[in-house]
Amino acid sequence: MRQNGSVIVITRYSVSEADVEAFRTDAAAAVEVLSRRPGYRGHRLGRAADDPTLWTVVTEWDGAGFYRRALSDFDVKVNAVPLLSRALDEPTAFEIMDAQGPDSPVS
Repeated sequence: MRQNGSVIVITRYSVSEADVEAFRTDAAAAVEVLSRRPGYRGHRLGRAADDPTLWTVVTEWDGAGFYRRALSDFDVKVNAVPLLSRALDEPTAFEIMDAQGPDSPVS
């Protein structure tokens, strides 16, 4: 993965109906602390249309290095890693190879 290419980080979670409120609170805390780190571009929180127990947090970064360095920050370790550690075990960082739109990092 190129260090200077934009990346999206997609983490997926299995969340029971009883845990949705706590999950959303934890996700908001994680995104808030991640948003203060250099290279952060934005985020989205989503739920699968066909499976209401499957959620995702998607963040966008200026590069993989920015995301990796963000994870080593003390505040991120305290506030975001507890959420991120509950993510499904699968690759999460994806280099953006093509995009379309007014704010697209790649054209």
